[in-house]
Amino acid sequence: MARNPERRNLLADAGLRVLAASGARGLTHRAVDAEAGVPTGTASNYFPSRAALLAGLAERIFERMAPDPAVLADLGRREPSLALVTDYVRYIVERTTREPDLTRALFELRLEASRRPELRRALGDVLRRGYADDVAFHVAAGLPGSAFEVALLHYAVDGFLLDQLTTSIDAGFDVDQVVSALVSRLVDAPG
Repeated sequence: MARNPERRNLLADAGLRVLAASGARGLTHRAVDAEAGVPTGTASNYFPSRAALLAGLAERIFERMAPDPAVLADLGRREPSLALVTDYVRYIVERTTREPDLTRALFELRLEASRRPELRRALGDVLRRGYADDVAFHVAAGLPGSAFEVALLHYAVDGFLLDQLTTSIDAGFDVDQVVSALVSRLVDAPG
């Protein structure tokens, strides 16, 4: 089994691009090799099965989508408020739309997980852990709202991102206006 982490990341990143562009049906080891510009068979050395390839992509996507600690530190120095929650959500939307193919690949992974029990378990565990971490962060930061409001924000932002990064209803509203409205309507103000 190959153990070069840089090569593994190169292949996983290529796989995410294939997934975003061609969907799960277009995701093959050969397609990943071609996208990465490596010899045929390289991807299967790192990801010996389709299940391993999908699991590797699920792992890599969350590495790539991780927030910048410096941005979180800057936001964390502010007093907890509804405005701060809004800025956190703005940062999430900005971060996930900066590389739209990455977020499209996540949508594809989630759709594929609905058809593949092994991916459903692995991706579901990661998504649930991410939600639990978000709730813990929210509570520790003293932000307004509870686990329920964090879940509402996840549901709303996921739908908003799906609309923005796929075929849109094209309602013509400004992204910042939508984010502000989602937060103000879904999160209880303090007091």
